[in-house]
Amino acid sequence: RTVVVIGGGLVGSLSACYFAKRGWSVKLYEKRPDVRLPENASLVEHRSINLAISERGFSALRRLDADLEKRVKEAVIPMHGRMIHTLDGKQVSQAYDVFGKHINSVGRSALIRLLLDEAERFSSVSMRFGHEFVDADFDSGAVTVRDLASGEKAIMHADLVVGADGAYSKVRQRLMTKVMMNYSQTYIEHGYCEFSMAPRDGAFAMDPNHLHIWPRGSFMLIALPNPDRSFTCTLFMPWSQFDALMTGDAIVAFFGAHFPDVLPLIGEVVVRSEYMANPKGSLMYLKCSPYSYKGKAVILGDAAHAMVPFYGQGMNCGFEDVEALDKIMLDVLNRSGASEDQSDQTVLLTDSQMVNVLEEYSASRTQDASAIVDLALANYVEMRAKVVDYTYLFRKHLEGFLHWLFPRSVIPLYTMVSFTSIPYATVVRRWQRQSIWLHRLTKAAAVGLGAFAGLALVQVLSKPAAIPHLMSRISSLLAK
Repeated sequence: RTVVVIGGGLVGSLSACYFAKRGWSVKLYEKRPDVRLPENASLVEHRSINLAISERGFSALRRLDADLEKRVKEAVIPMHGRMIHTLDGKQVSQAYDVFGKHINSVGRSALIRLLLDEAERFSSVSMRFGHEFVDADFDSGAVTVRDLASGEKAIMHADLVVGADGAYSKVRQRLMTKVMMNYSQTYIEHGYCEFSMAPRDGAFAMDPNHLHIWPRGSFMLIALPNPDRSFTCTLFMPWSQFDALMTGDAIVAFFGAHFPDVLPLIGEVVVRSEYMANPKGSLMYLKCSPYSYKGKAVILGDAAHAMVPFYGQGMNCGFEDVEALDKIMLDVLNRSGASEDQSDQTVLLTDSQMVNVLEEYSASRTQDASAIVDLALANYVEMRAKVVDYTYLFRKHLEGFLHWLFPRSVIPLYTMVSFTSIPYATVVRRWQRQSIWLHRLTKAAAVGLGAFAGLALVQVLSKPAAIPHLMSRISSLLAK
């Protein structure tokens, strides 16, 4: 049985590995040239924000091959928290987790190369670059692709078509003609532009083990570390502000006013030249349902659920798609009574079983994808504004303390999303229940602190000599 994978990016290459491991013959087609070749390396530069990989992504790699997970971990840079840069130049670290768990910065190009190399190790995988998807008759299994160099078309047979061809998926467009698909696509009113921060004297210009954020209310700058000791900096802000900054001098003045500490680290020349030369990217999210047609076609990753990048879950969610599909396929296979030596060969699934697989996958995965798409959008407000809000910080520390006391009963939203494999939809439901009593507890704590402060003030006014002792006591409490 043959699976045709359209899209040779992160999700497509990982899915090719999974199918090959399960006994399928895999034909992968990618529109772009092979990015592993030196002359094509620039194709992945300046096209997207740096990637953050966390537990969901590692879980999918681990399930495929523990050694692959190990090799990816060797290529990442741990980020233990956010480093908030205030306008006056102060830096405040906000840990992601009270138990020290962290996310990881990884370069897109390095990860794509690694996954393509992994796919190429399977003799049952063939990869064709510079080939675009043209059409597919899912019922007959006929898939048409075009060689972009020669213009020639080729038709091959597929028992299954996997669309991993991104947010503007042509496979999804074809799928829409076969199923009653609910579909929505929304552009937000913000865009982004990337800048590079070179190493200083051979070392990182800033602490490499943090995601750096310059939150400025309606816009923000972030920076993620790279293995070559540089940082990739990304400016997110409304298009109206981009439109107002039309010259190199204007962007330098803008950085000087809003990011004065980072301007000398990037350099005025670089800020000016890269702003004028680098593309300004748009930000959009999409939802659709269902993801499949009979047992013949399915879409994964951004083709099914593109999201804004503010939770660092786009790639992680796409990888989890692949893992979730594989789990369902194995489950259906083993329920059918497959022998022990064939229990991991999903190539043995019948056409009717594949219908059940894809229906089950689509029904469960659409709920999870919708949940994380919404969470990613909401997290933008948190990153550019709430991280310096005292109410938010108080609640965050209270929640972290309760998580430290009751690690299984109280789990912060960020922890559930980034450091567990709890289904996204379940995460949202649990968080909503948790937020009700946490909000009440926060209000009660605020009232309690107010009463304590009032009593302390009365004591101070009646006994001025007690001020040094009171200040010492407060300092010791804060130190704890």
